[in-house]
Amino acid sequence: MRYRKLGHSELNVSALGLGCMGMSEFYGPGDEDESVATIHHALDLGMNFLDTADAYGLGRNEQLVGRALRGRRHQAVLATKFGNVREPDGRFVAINGRPDYIRKACDASLQRLQVDCIDLYYQHRVDRTVPIEETVGAMSRLIEDGKVRYLGLSEAGPGTIRRAHRTHPISALQTEYSLWSRDPEDEILPTCRELGITFVAYSPLGRGFLTGKIKRCEDLAPDDWRRNMPRFLGGNFEKNLELVRHIEQLAAQKACQPSQLALAWVMAQGEDIAPIPGTTKRAHLDENLAALEIVFTPDELARINEIAPQGVAAGERYPEMGMKVVSL
Repeated sequence: MRYRKLGHSELNVSALGLGCMGMSEFYGPGDEDESVATIHHALDLGMNFLDTADAYGLGRNEQLVGRALRGRRHQAVLATKFGNVREPDGRFVAINGRPDYIRKACDASLQRLQVDCIDLYYQHRVDRTVPIEETVGAMSRLIEDGKVRYLGLSEAGPGTIRRAHRTHPISALQTEYSLWSRDPEDEILPTCRELGITFVAYSPLGRGFLTGKIKRCEDLAPDDWRRNMPRFLGGNFEKNLELVRHIEQLAAQKACQPSQLALAWVMAQGEDIAPIPGTTKRAHLDENLAALEIVFTPDELARINEIAPQGVAAGERYPEMGMKVVSL
């Protein structure tokens, strides 16, 4: 396993992390025992960067991660998030960045995770009704109280990142980044690099689309969240399959899986980028980890850029309401 320093922290995280969201919700039925076994397998292999959030599975995902870490807390760099407020029936109802809410959310996450301290605590989405200085100020007080070690933001824009970082050092910025989501290259990634903030790339496999294993929307479970995502719908789906076919051709030439090529490309974009692909099975985890062995020539990188330039994907990455709360 290779490791990368996490921004303004004393932590080293595995070059490939593990997104745990899909273990509890969004991508169809889960298997908690296999999910726990997958987390244990990751830790056994030196993958120490685990990502969850209080919104995933209405808290069940944090509980699952906490269960998996019993007796193994010292092996993990544990990241979770607050701010996406949901009703008991699962509906997303608000984004909350108020100081009083942050403390309550943190205490609830600590209880579900069964830990004394969270290594990396993110604001999941920016609350446009609360100045970021107030939110980050409240987050920094959690560090003073010993409940959190380092701070992060998720889906924040360059201006917000700068203001937050002036209030308290931000160690990580999490945003979607992959061969079909390259928008961060314009402003967000340069801002992170200027400020020394690690860029944590979520959905580096395009929510599974770039694996080449999804050939029809009907391949997804009836309750799979992706059935409502613009890039998985109608004509967008068919256009995006063309990108996947090109990736499959390049992967065949490289003697690897499309998923491995896509992950290796993200890691090749800089030592300050840490992708966190999600998986729920040990076999898929092993497949992802093989991407660590892939090295591209300059010609290969140029060819990938040709077939997957910025803006190549058809459709927005979220439905309309979801797009309104990213990059604020």
